[in-house]
Amino acid sequence: MNPIKHIPNLLTSANLFCGCVGIVFCFNGELTLSVYLIWLAMLFDFSDGFAARLLKVSSPIGKQLDSLADMVTFGLLPSVILFQLLSAHVDNYLPYMAFLVAIFSALRLAKFNVDENQETVFIGLPTPANALFLSSLIFVFDQYPVFNNVWIIIGITVVFSLLLVAPVELMALKFKNYSWKDNSTRFLFLTLSIIFIIVFKLVAMPLIILAYLLMSLFTKPSHS
Repeated sequence: MNPIKHIPNLLTSANLFCGCVGIVFCFNGELTLSVYLIWLAMLFDFSDGFAARLLKVSSPIGKQLDSLADMVTFGLLPSVILFQLLSAHVDNYLPYMAFLVAIFSALRLAKFNVDENQETVFIGLPTPANALFLSSLIFVFDQYPVFNNVWIIIGITVVFSLLLVAPVELMALKFKNYSWKDNSTRFLFLTLSIIFIIVFKLVAMPLIILAYLLMSLFTKPSHS
């Protein structure tokens, strides 16, 4: 048995582990650590696909495992973070609306697994991008408390849940080549993201996702 072929699944499992531990941290009130685990899991999520292509060991099982891990880390964990944020404001039924993110993440991942038209573009907001936006809200709220409002959080929850399954094409950050002609929007987005991070630091994350949405919607995603 060749152990190398299991490297992509090991990386996917590391993604899942981050999600599980992040949920524990979240219920212990350590939201910042939960957010950092989501971000670490995103590195594993990127690495498993890269490793599978590099080692040429992709498999249907790996694809399903990846979706299951993403469901926990990028679907359930952001829901728990939102639940905790809402619970800090109210003690009624409203915090349970946070789990709309988990439900729509499951729908998004299920659709992705059966849709063969999402190789070069995404239909709807990818779950990692959604998780990045939602999780980084705690840094926005810390720096700008005026936005830490129960109705703003609920509004964001509903809008971004619907964006997961919205029938709109969004660019995939996959480079089949590195020519400017085929990847101009991707290069511009990456450059803008770096500038945001330098200027705004942790608060840049929601801005990056908003830029991703706007650039995808107002420029035709490349199918090349």
